[in-house]
Amino acid sequence: MAKKIRIFFVGDVTDSFIKRDYEILKNYFDVNVIQLPKKRIGWLKYIFILARNVKQCDLTFSWFADIYAMVAVFFSKLFGIKSIVVVGGSDAAYVPELKYGAFTKIKTKIPAIYVYKSVDKVLVVDLALKEDIIKNAKVSGSNIEYLPTGYDSDYWKPKIKKENIVLTVAPIDDIKRIKLKGLDTFVKAARQIQEAKLIVVGIKAEAKSNLEKISSKNVELVEYLPETELIKYYQMAKVYCQLSYREGLPNSLCEAMLCECIPVGTDVQGVRTAIGDAGFYVNYGNLKATVDMIKKALALKDNLGKKARDRIIKFFPVERRKNGLVKTINDLLVEK
Repeated sequence: MAKKIRIFFVGDVTDSFIKRDYEILKNYFDVNVIQLPKKRIGWLKYIFILARNVKQCDLTFSWFADIYAMVAVFFSKLFGIKSIVVVGGSDAAYVPELKYGAFTKIKTKIPAIYVYKSVDKVLVVDLALKEDIIKNAKVSGSNIEYLPTGYDSDYWKPKIKKENIVLTVAPIDDIKRIKLKGLDTFVKAARQIQEAKLIVVGIKAEAKSNLEKISSKNVELVEYLPETELIKYYQMAKVYCQLSYREGLPNSLCEAMLCECIPVGTDVQGVRTAIGDAGFYVNYGNLKATVDMIKKALALKDNLGKKARDRIIKFFPVERRKNGLVKTINDLLVEK
């Protein structure tokens, strides 16, 4: 029996989209993962364990071009091991007006540039991220490939009759990300959409307190939910909003569309990639347009939600992600 390819996996597998990749890879390869250090005191131990494991593996696979990926890529090069880094959005961004993105701070910019210049393969979840990396890291982009995240349509599916609920999901606790995700526009719109309930899921701490101050009575702020509970909200909501300033390929938007929510989103990057012609667009921060499009979506009698689901099934199935990851890894090791 042939020996399985050994992969060292770098990423927080408590995040659902990272966990999906981990589960895909462990079905085909021998995958080892360790908990990322949360405090400075854990870094020395982490680096020692990582170095020891990388030396014994065939390839490193990291999520996000951050300090953790930088260390993994460094040891990969040191030991002659192939490396892959998946880019999700913030690690390619430079948005100084919102103080967002890896390239807005020197402590995150340096690791990102090192990764992009040193890693064997970069996988971006949206093509717009490739353009960002080339521009911000000043690289050729020859090692960058597009492979979107994939979604299980057998799990994310409609189940019950839709209600007059407008939903957005944003797992944040920092008030700085409220504007990035367009949550201020979302809750302000609620005052003019009294015929529906507007729900934000994932919001907590100071971000939740900030939104409570500007929320009307038809706004509900819900803290983080596991997938088993989150899916119930997708299944209830008629409309899903993604009002972000920028995005990679938004996981929550794709999951909501699979549950036949009618999408309303900003015409930016991965939001546009996901929605295509199966929803409505607004300019970022435009309150009037947001209200108008949400009301239009709520009033629809045709089955645009079904079209939204069909789009995700067609373009972003989990099989596409699975096949792409396996092929990329095998191709890299053949090169080696």
